[in-house]
Amino acid sequence: MRARKLATSLLFFTFLIVPNVYGQAESAKAGPDVLILNDGEKLVGQLESATSESVIFKSDMAGEITVEWKNVRELHSSREFAAVQKNMKLRHKGDAATVPQGTVAASNQQLQLVNPKGEPQTAVPVADLASLVDETSFQQAFNRRSFTQGWKGGATAGVSLTEATQTNQTFTAAVNLVRAVPGETWLDLRRRTIFNFNEAYGKLTSPGSPSVKTSLFHLDGEQDWFLSPRLFTFAGAAFDHSFSQGLTLQQTYGGGLGFVVFKDPNQELDFKASINYIDRRFEISSLNQHLIGSIFGETYVRTFAHGILLNEQAGITPSWNDTSAYSAFASAGLTFPVYHRFGLTLGALDNFLNDPPPGFKKNSFQFTVGATYAFK
Repeated sequence: MRARKLATSLLFFTFLIVPNVYGQAESAKAGPDVLILNDGEKLVGQLESATSESVIFKSDMAGEITVEWKNVRELHSSREFAAVQKNMKLRHKGDAATVPQGTVAASNQQLQLVNPKGEPQTAVPVADLASLVDETSFQQAFNRRSFTQGWKGGATAGVSLTEATQTNQTFTAAVNLVRAVPGETWLDLRRRTIFNFNEAYGKLTSPGSPSVKTSLFHLDGEQDWFLSPRLFTFAGAAFDHSFSQGLTLQQTYGGGLGFVVFKDPNQELDFKASINYIDRRFEISSLNQHLIGSIFGETYVRTFAHGILLNEQAGITPSWNDTSAYSAFASAGLTFPVYHRFGLTLGALDNFLNDPPPGFKKNSFQFTVGATYAFK
C-alpha cells in the first residue's frame, strides 16, 4: 500500500512540475527575428548580418534576402550581435570589449543594442556600421588558427585530347590561394599569405614530322605584414619556365612595400614595388643572366553579382644592371559559380621577355578554360 501511494505521489508530481518546467524553458528560448519593411510587409526568420548599406535576413517564407536600410522600418532580434563600427581598430582579443554587443532593435536608421548583463543600452547610427556580426562568430574571430586553416581560393584543371592524323594533347592547371590573418573583413588585417601556380603543357605530333611542344609554368609565394590598414611590407619568391621563349628557369627573390589603394566588401586594388635578385637561365647557357631589378605591379580582385570573381594582376620588371633585360607580365582569371563549390574559370597569362635567345619571340600568351573547385 505504501509503495502504491509513493508511486501515485511521484506520478502526480511529474504531471504537475514537468509541464511547468518545459513551459519555462520554451519561454526562455529566443523567438524568431522580425524585419518590417516600409510598406508594412513583415518578415519572420533570422537576422544573419548587416552593414551600413543593407541587411541580410533569412526569411522563413522567402529565403535569404538582402534589404537596403532605406527600405527597413523596424528590425528586432532577441539573439546577441556585435556592432563593429567603421572607425574602430580591432587587432587583438582585448579590443573586443570596445564593441557594442547585445540584442538588436533598429528603427529610424538607428541600431539599438541591449546587453543582457544590465549594461546601458548602446545606440549606433546605421551609417557608422561596418558590420553586424552574431556573437558566436564575433568571439571565434579572435581565436588563433593553425596554418592549415583559413585558406581561400581555388584549383582549376583543364584537358584537351585529339586523336586523328595528328595527335594533340593539352593540359592546364592552376592553384590560387590566399590566407588572411585574421580572416574576417571587419577586423584589421595583420598578415596575408599568397600562393599561385599556373601550368600549361601541350604536345602536337604528326606522322613524318617532329613533335611540337609547348610548356609554361609560373609559381610564386608571398608573405605580407601590414603596418597599417593600407600600408604593408612583403617578401616573396617566383619561379618561371617558358619553353616557347627558350627560358629554362627564372628565379626571382625579393621584397618591398605595398599600398592598398581602395578596399570594400566587393573589391580591392593593391600597388606594390620591390627590389629583387633575378637568376635567369636559358636553353643556351651562354645567355644566362644574374640581374638586380625591381617589380612594379598591381593586383585587383572584384566580386560581381551572383558570385562571379575576377582576379587580375600585372607588372613590369626593369633591370638595373642590364637595362635591356627587362620583362613584363599580366594575368587575369574570371570564375563563374556553377554548382556549390564548383565553377568554370576563363584565364589568360601574358609574359614579355625583351631579350630571349635568337629564334624565339619576345611575347608568349596563354589562354585556359577549366573546371574550378573553390576553397572557402
